[in-house]
Amino acid sequence: MDTGTHIVMGIALGGLATVDPVVQNDPVLSSAVLVGTIVGSHAPDFDTVFKLKNNATYIRHHRGASHSVPAVILWGLLVSGAIYMFVPEVSYLHLWMWTALAVVIHVFVDIFNAYGTQAYRPFSRKWVAHGFINTFDPYIFILHIAGIGAWALGAHPGYTWIVMYAVMLLYYIKRYMDKREIVRKIKEYYPETEKVATSPTIKQNYWRVAITTRTKYYVGTVEHRHIEIVDEFDREPLPDDPVMEVALEDKNIQAFLNFSPVYNWEVRDFDDFTEVRLTDLRYRSKGYYPFNAVVQIDDNMRIMSSYTGWIFSEQKLQSKLFVHEDPI
Repeated sequence: MDTGTHIVMGIALGGLATVDPVVQNDPVLSSAVLVGTIVGSHAPDFDTVFKLKNNATYIRHHRGASHSVPAVILWGLLVSGAIYMFVPEVSYLHLWMWTALAVVIHVFVDIFNAYGTQAYRPFSRKWVAHGFINTFDPYIFILHIAGIGAWALGAHPGYTWIVMYAVMLLYYIKRYMDKREIVRKIKEYYPETEKVATSPTIKQNYWRVAITTRTKYYVGTVEHRHIEIVDEFDREPLPDDPVMEVALEDKNIQAFLNFSPVYNWEVRDFDDFTEVRLTDLRYRSKGYYPFNAVVQIDDNMRIMSSYTGWIFSEQKLQSKLFVHEDPI
């Protein structure tokens, strides 16, 4: 989820924590728990710091190890431990319990959007992305704001948050059923379908889909359960040639392949270099595929420049290609 949603989820959990008798009877602990749930609900995304190095490092690691099983345990201990240093008189057990729960909820809700996480590490490095909740879902955000508002106005925190979480559970079930119906219809239309990647949008009844068959990739939209195919690509393995061998040594290409399961590739020859471009097919927006990895290789098989990331125009992408993030 986005940062704002994670924060309001942390506040909501801090409100729910007040039904804990130990928290309820200790104002200092109650405040410490609220800080813990807010910080804990955002802690796994502290890996955004990798972006300060370069996009390749960020894409390879964001929502990876920081969202793994060991990291979930560690974040809970680190955040609650840091807070406990300032208020050692409170119950650490209850502070840790609610803080750790905030971290668990953060990782749990992240697996339902199209980006996903490597939440099963170290048992599996597979990206878990169920793709039926948008990264920013206005219904979930507004529901939390309403709950926080009711709590601030004096509503009973237990009843308030139980009702809110019950409504949210029903909403998740509804969105799951929406996705299942979309996948069912696609498989009826394309019986050879192997996989369907769904990307919900901020609009409730508008989805993006990337369909994988044995020989093709299809990119489309679903609006009010009407499926429209807008692009079609041949599904071909990466070529086994010297140019691709060099490209696969590039950190940006490696980061892209580590993250993207559904992509198209192309090799284009220019006067002074050859360009290898990989395009993620899951995020088509306004006729453009914004998530790409590009490497340019000269005639001596040396990498001239490369880039991977989210770029929403060809002009912007080209401007990135001739600025090295690191010496090559």
